[in-house]
Amino acid sequence: MHKSSTHSHSIIQNTPEQVALAARNWFVSIAIMSILQRDRCLVALSGGSTPKRLYQLLAELPEGLIDWSRVHLFWGDERNVPSDHPDSNYRMVREALLDRIVGEKPVVHAIPTNGNTPYEAATSYERTMRSIAGSSPFVFDIVLLGLGDDAHTASLFPETAALKVTNRWVIENEVPKLNTTRISLTAPILNSSRNTAFLVCGESKQWALGKIHSAERNATLYPAQLIRPIGDLWWFMDEAASNIE
Repeated sequence: MHKSSTHSHSIIQNTPEQVALAARNWFVSIAIMSILQRDRCLVALSGGSTPKRLYQLLAELPEGLIDWSRVHLFWGDERNVPSDHPDSNYRMVREALLDRIVGEKPVVHAIPTNGNTPYEAATSYERTMRSIAGSSPFVFDIVLLGLGDDAHTASLFPETAALKVTNRWVIENEVPKLNTTRISLTAPILNSSRNTAFLVCGESKQWALGKIHSAERNATLYPAQLIRPIGDLWWFMDEAASNIE
C-alpha cells in the first residue's frame, strides 16, 4: 500500500459485527504473544463505534485469557472535555471495557484533560510516555485507529498544524472546522508500532479509503497516509467500506 517497509494486510468481513470479532481475535493473539515475549503489551486505543464494539467483546473474554495486569492502555487522541463527559474517549473505553473486565484490570494511562489546558494535557501525557520508555525506544505493540470520512485518523485532521510535527509525541491540535482543540498522538509515535490496525466500517468511508490507497500522496489533505508503522499495518473493513474504485 505504501512505499515503505510496512507490511499491509486487508481483512474484509460482511458486517461491522464480524469486523469487531475479527479484530478481537487479532488483538488477543498479539496481546498474548507480546506478554510472552516482553512481559507487557503497550496499546493505543481509538474512539469510534467499531472500536467500542471491539472493547465490549474484549470485556467478554474468559477471565485469564489475557493477563490484563500486563496490558498498558494509552489513548491515541482525546477531546478537550472532562473524563466523565459523554464525548470523552476515556469514558467510552471505561464503560465498554474497563468497568466490565472480570479480575485483573489493565494499567490505564488516560490523557489528563481534567483541569488542564490542551497544551498542559499534551505535554503531561508525553512526559508520562517518555518516563515509561526510559532509555529504551517507545514502541507500541498494538495501535488501534479509526478513519474519518475526511481521511483523518486519531485527531490528525486535514490541514492542521499537527500533521507537520515531528519533534513531539503528543500535540494539542487546533481543528478550526470543528471549532475545537483536540489532544492527539503525532504520526511519528503512532508509527512506532509493531502492529497497527485501522477499523473501518460503512459506505461513508469509501472516499477516504480510496484517497489513502491512491497514488496521490498528500498527507495534508489525507492525514491517514501518514500512518506507516515500523511493523505490520492491518485493515479491518466491512464490505460496505471496502467497495472502492
